[in-house]
Amino acid sequence: MFPDLVDIGFLHIHTYGACMAVGFLLCWNLAERLSGRRDLSNLFISLMLAGVAGSRAAYVIEHWKSEFAARPMDILRVDQGGLMFYGGLILAVIVFFAWCFFKKERPLALADLLCVLVPLGHACGRIGCFFYGCCYGRLSSSPLAVSFPSHSPAWYEQISAGLVTPSAARSLPVLPTQLFEAAALLVLFAALLAAYRRWRRHTAGLYLVGYGVLRFAMEYLRGDPRAAVGPLSISQTISLAAVMLGAAFLAYGKLACNNR
Repeated sequence: MFPDLVDIGFLHIHTYGACMAVGFLLCWNLAERLSGRRDLSNLFISLMLAGVAGSRAAYVIEHWKSEFAARPMDILRVDQGGLMFYGGLILAVIVFFAWCFFKKERPLALADLLCVLVPLGHACGRIGCFFYGCCYGRLSSSPLAVSFPSHSPAWYEQISAGLVTPSAARSLPVLPTQLFEAAALLVLFAALLAAYRRWRRHTAGLYLVGYGVLRFAMEYLRGDPRAAVGPLSISQTISLAAVMLGAAFLAYGKLACNNR
């Protein structure tokens, strides 16, 4: 856990925010390289703001009673972590289609480009989650497990559950699901990049299916508090919807190719 990248009094940069900024800049640069366009800056800035706002809103809704009901001003502390990816994705998709409508862009073609980049930026964000200590995994005796220091999210949760005492210097070992997901996202990014360079299409559907399956499985390893929808978490429910939507995109793309 390394929440502060720079802290020298007048300059305070959180590692989480720095990782998000690196991911955003990498995606922006790669989008221009792949598309050959230099006119997407407004779109990227809009999607970044929508992603942060939507992710924060979803997290606040899910954790309102446990974290924000008594301290509503903490909603603004995005720099301290607390983002739910699917919330940001949903709002970013809405902003994306609105931007395409007003700019008279072809949304599906542009979506194929952007969906190649999302896993890369998301992987950077997950690395930031690890440094902050949020989105941690289940208790584990695996050699891959890690212990977070006192005052980390895992430490606080384990105190609430009576698993450690307030005098404990570290949490009990948990799976570093942040790093597991970051590694899987980089593999997904590499696969989507190869597919885009070959076909220039289908990657939006492939991303939705690929990430939906990945996230659904990863949820079983998570140890942080998760809101439930029946036997599944909220993220697993959304993952199933993403897989079905991605499959529909792929079927539509195949049908369109066959009719040419």
